[in-house]
Amino acid sequence: MTVWTNPYAVIPLVGIAVVAVAFLLRPVAWKVGLVDRPGGRKQHRQPTPLLGGSATFLVFLVVAPLAGVPRHEWLALVLAGGVVFAAGLVDDIREISPGKRFLAQGVAALLIWFVGGVGLTSLGNLTGSGDIQLGVLALPFTVFCTLGVINATNMTDGLDGLAGGTLLIVFGIFYSLAVEKGYTEEARLLLLLCGVLAGFLLLNFRFHDALPARIFMGDAGTLFFGLVAAWYLMRFTQAPYHIIRPITAVWVFALPLMDTVTIMTRRVIAGRSPFEPDREHLHHLLRRLGFDVSSTVFFLLGTILLLASIGFVGEKYDVPEWVMFYGFLALFALYFVAMHLAWKRLNADQAQLPNARRPVHYESS
Repeated sequence: MTVWTNPYAVIPLVGIAVVAVAFLLRPVAWKVGLVDRPGGRKQHRQPTPLLGGSATFLVFLVVAPLAGVPRHEWLALVLAGGVVFAAGLVDDIREISPGKRFLAQGVAALLIWFVGGVGLTSLGNLTGSGDIQLGVLALPFTVFCTLGVINATNMTDGLDGLAGGTLLIVFGIFYSLAVEKGYTEEARLLLLLCGVLAGFLLLNFRFHDALPARIFMGDAGTLFFGLVAAWYLMRFTQAPYHIIRPITAVWVFALPLMDTVTIMTRRVIAGRSPFEPDREHLHHLLRRLGFDVSSTVFFLLGTILLLASIGFVGEKYDVPEWVMFYGFLALFALYFVAMHLAWKRLNADQAQLPNARRPVHYESS
């Protein structure tokens, strides 16, 4: 075993590198305005550097070639990831329109298809009548799913430690799969990704409510890691890998996907733009119900693990894909209705309070 395949060596070393780079970049962040300031739709108490994306991306950029990651894979991820990272970095410094963000994400999705050779060509046997081959729809589906995973990842970045913890679970699961199936090169890259996220979480996770995050991930980080998550969610479900079935990948990422679709649908029903920030995600609901930040994050991460476990139980015992698919749809329907009723009840209770004000709709960092 080389140092680059040993998690007990890679994760601490890479994590320390991320922490060091983040501290080195702090003066630059303050100088260029890469800082998330409280006020308006921001809930945190003090100005916080948006350095998570920059520190992790730079460490990934330098360390991946040293770890023996195949050049073509590293290049594809750097090209595609660099596009969304740059768009997110600009958005962190001075906000850009949703249209420009989606354009960058679309370009990145095309790059992972044409340069990386990663995309969706089959959805599996979702209906029980045979594999659904996408044919000419493969590229549009790849772009759609890539944008979906990227934005679902971005929307998890609402509480200290939530986005980083979610991504660490996802990449950790795929690292275990790569090791089990003997894909050493993929395992190295996934282990590196786990290492950079562990370093970020040292500065971002709220281990106690009195100790808030030292840095935030920012859009630069969530867009980059969302793209990488989409890469592996598609790559490991398609030929020539076929490590897991496509529906199992859906269960791995189930909670962020359900929350994103639910929140965007609720916005449209309310006559708002689906891209308008608000505070109606599941983590906001739990906070309104009285959970502190740490408890909310641990509960959500535990739920993500539980749903992923359901997917893998179905995979291990060869439960028909159509059963897993319709089971997911039933779960999603239940989630959507529960979220709608919960917010309806909370807002009604809020309106009945004397001198009550409607909850302000904004996205926390």
